[in-house]
Amino acid sequence: MNIVVAMKPIPDLRQIRLRNRQPVLEGVALTFGNIDKNALEAGVLLKEALGANLIVVSVGSEELEDTIKEALAAGADEAYLVVDDKLEEMDSYKSARLIADTIQKIDDVGIILFGEGSGDNYSGQVSSRVAEILDLPQAGYVQSIDIHGTTATVTRALEDSEELLEADLPLVVSVLADINQPRIPSVSQILKAGRKPQEIVELDIPGDSLIDTISNLAPEMKRKQIEVESIEKLLKILEDEGLRR
Repeated sequence: MNIVVAMKPIPDLRQIRLRNRQPVLEGVALTFGNIDKNALEAGVLLKEALGANLIVVSVGSEELEDTIKEALAAGADEAYLVVDDKLEEMDSYKSARLIADTIQKIDDVGIILFGEGSGDNYSGQVSSRVAEILDLPQAGYVQSIDIHGTTATVTRALEDSEELLEADLPLVVSVLADINQPRIPSVSQILKAGRKPQEIVELDIPGDSLIDTISNLAPEMKRKQIEVESIEKLLKILEDEGLRR
């Protein structure tokens, strides 16, 4: 059985600066978001328990061929990539379409794992879109996964309760950030990552998007720039602002 984990390359959030309320991305390296790493770790744990093969699917610009080594070092066995510089900026519709088309080229897929949302836009739409395109059942907000034969049992964390679901494979699952603690690859795993197979998948890139981004601006922050010479003055300012009683 093949376990598939879909991962999205995003700019390293620690390196992003803001100019005129917009992110400056020039020169910022790509990485994978923390929640995607949780999904990958969930896949690695299932792989170890089942003796399965773990495949990472990802879509992005040419930088992706270097970024994917992070996932291969962390336990993935191989990668299927859609690489095109036109994909440097893409919405959830294009991403889901390309991921689904790529997964259809993989045989014997048992479970498809996503993080609950990407580390940049965090729309949480892609897993549901892929499930719809592939006509597969989906479980979201998952905090544990067990697979026995051709059946998966998952626990979903809801606002006021937990829900236990059972579904036949293949199945699409989006996991919560607290499902696990991703492991840190060893030096030997990092060195071996470059020798693991990567397949570049040739696909037609969708043209017009179904989604229009109207605005993506950082919140405006206004500073009062009040000088505080003492604790007493700080307490008085907080009291005047209604922040202290």
